[in-house]
Amino acid sequence: MKQSETDTNAQLSEETKQAKTGSATGSKSSNEAIEAGWPSSAEDLKNQRTSQGNEASEKEKAGSKKNGNPSLLEKFFNDQLKDVYYAEQQLIKAIPKLEEAATTEELKEAFGDHLHQTQKHVKRLEKVFKMLGKKPEGRKCEAIEGLTREAEAIIAETKEGTMTRDAALIIAAQKVEHYEIATYGGLVQLALTMELDEISDILDTTLMEEEDTDLQLTEIAESFINIEAEDEINYSWLQEREQREFA
Repeated sequence: MKQSETDTNAQLSEETKQAKTGSATGSKSSNEAIEAGWPSSAEDLKNQRTSQGNEASEKEKAGSKKNGNPSLLEKFFNDQLKDVYYAEQQLIKAIPKLEEAATTEELKEAFGDHLHQTQKHVKRLEKVFKMLGKKPEGRKCEAIEGLTREAEAIIAETKEGTMTRDAALIIAAQKVEHYEIATYGGLVQLALTMELDEISDILDTTLMEEEDTDLQLTEIAESFINIEAEDEINYSWLQEREQREFA
């Protein structure tokens, strides 16, 4: 009986020892798991998965930029730069035709000045492309193609040496200016959105010059060209009125 009790006590003692050892081992493993960053609860697991998802998303963005795949907004911005770069180059070819066709020296001079400005605009855009790490290149712009064709049609349809031609040329030129103002204005804001502050400043300089040119053309038209062009026209409705009066 004593022997049996002794054996039982020994067995219990051994189990207790093993339990303690297991507990200590478990505690040690738990501590190691925590130190290793393993989740200790369902909530921790959820938080960890969220964190890992965010990290993966950031890595994807970084990887996308590293591999040369821009964001949708950046791609649109780059495409618009190509459009306006093409447009400015086309205007360098078109403006001399407007200058030659103009009647008054004031309008000829305005077109000549804007040609020099346009050449500067091209150089600024090339600088922007360089700052973005890209080769300057144009993409055919249907808008400017249509506007330059319209200007050529106006030259063909108006009488040389008349104020009417100058009035029409100013309207054609201002249509181009309004296209450029809209384009550069949008690019300035997109550059600010993407935190391209220096590029935004460069584009804003061009924007202000386009606005000044538009204002100058308006002043030339309103100061004397539109008034003198009126004297060249025998309005159809006036002819009809005169015919009724003398009938």
